Amino acid sequence: MAGTPIMKARALAVLGTGSDVGKSLITAGLCRLLFRAGVRVAPFKAQNMSNNSFVTPDEKEIGRAQALQAQACGLEPDADMNPILMKPDSDCSAQIVVQGKVWGRAEARTYFQQRTDLAERVRESYERLAGTYEVIVIEGAGSAAEMNLRDRDLANWSAVEMADARVVLVADIDRGGVFAQVIGTLDLLAPHERARVVGIIINKFRGDASLFDDGVRFIEHRTGIPVLGVVPMLRGLRLDQEDAVDIERTGQAQFAGDRVNIAVVLLPRMSNFTDLNPLMAEPDVVVRYVETAADLNGADVIVLPGSKNTIADFRHVRSSGMAEAICRHAAQGMEIVGLCGGFQMLGRSITDPDEVEAGGKVEGLGLLNVATELTRTKITQVVEGESLEIEPARHLRVRGYFIHMGRTTGEHVRRCFRLYPPNGEIEGAGERDTAGMDGAVSDTGRIWGTYLHGVFDRSEFRRAWVNRIRVRKGLPSLPDSVSQHTSESLHGQLDRWADHLQSNLKYTALL
Repeated sequence: MAGTPIMKARALAVLGTGSDVGKSLITAGLCRLLFRAGVRVAPFKAQNMSNNSFVTPDEKEIGRAQALQAQACGLEPDADMNPILMKPDSDCSAQIVVQGKVWGRAEARTYFQQRTDLAERVRESYERLAGTYEVIVIEGAGSAAEMNLRDRDLANWSAVEMADARVVLVADIDRGGVFAQVIGTLDLLAPHERARVVGIIINKFRGDASLFDDGVRFIEHRTGIPVLGVVPMLRGLRLDQEDAVDIERTGQAQFAGDRVNIAVVLLPRMSNFTDLNPLMAEPDVVVRYVETAADLNGADVIVLPGSKNTIADFRHVRSSGMAEAICRHAAQGMEIVGLCGGFQMLGRSITDPDEVEAGGKVEGLGLLNVATELTRTKITQVVEGESLEIEPARHLRVRGYFIHMGRTTGEHVRRCFRLYPPNGEIEGAGERDTAGMDGAVSDTGRIWGTYLHGVFDRSEFRRAWVNRIRVRKGLPSLPDSVSQHTSESLHGQLDRWADHLQSNLKYTALL
């Protein structure tokens, strides 16, 4: 992407000293502050690696973090905000999504060989945004000083130079070694790169931030770059995460007798776990990510989430003993829910004749009378619908999106949802003769699966479903207003985060 810088919108780049330092949320917060200041602002991440994705209104796929950042800007998500999305399906390969559509599947070496073509797509997307908005906030990837990748970089300095951006460097003090993070990163930068760094943000501080005043002075003296703020850890912030579920650092609540306890099977290639975020926010629900059969003890519901490599992940479920445990719990009448890849696992079999993912065939859990064949065609679609067979939520509205590569079929299947697409016909929801239907429900009604991401977003459906679990374990139903309040609280999280940054950052220096 080297060449003449694009001189349209002003650009600010948020780079990090490493992965998971908080770049995505800092970017979202800065976007929100700029938006509230009346600036026409848009987010941009040239290259993202994440299995958490989102479908835009024009049915293209981008990283979930960029969808959140678009929301922070008061915008609908757009594929130009994340022109390259890499979705890992193994340790060495990933599906590549370019400007919202599947480009192919590649190993790292093959991918890097296509750098020139991909860089041009990045530039095209950025130019469109830069010609429309006043400010572009660019999020980097990983570390700003990945020396072994400098000649192949698309997300960090290549994007910075293309946009002629100023840079703010984010470091995570919670993981320790913040001085080495900051000083080491800056020392590895070329002089012209370091000259672009206009400020440093120390993120995720626990305790009294004034105790780090000496640390701030040391960093500023050693680097000559101002520390724009020390941002305290914000408890209870519920914004979509970039990728990994960090169980050890975030902690998990214990199952409780007066709560609806949901065990989510932690898959190696889990995707779109943000589907569970609305449930996690409910005051009477406990969501735990579990890795062993013993971890299922005390659960009222087992959820099999989405996966970027369904067959490989299901083999893991079997080898870990989790599959046998799930079937045992199902026989005892426990609620079992499968989302996207998890829905496929609940069926009789999954086949991959074209090696879309791992290839081969596996026998599923057999808890739903359906079978899945993975296909090369990816379905990305925004849909609305109503519940059909999930009591007492029958006829309640749902809204979400499809992101899957597979066709799931079965005879005499009770369907979860009747769908009403905002645009055109439903694609690939199930059998060809039942287009407009999605998912499957067991005869008992307690085992169900769906391709619909975002199925729990609507408060009315979510509360009705949670209440049926409450009643089953002898707890009284709660009114719809409880979940309506939860949804309202989730909608206000961006402004809560922006207020937090406003109180702890000298952010006007970045405007």
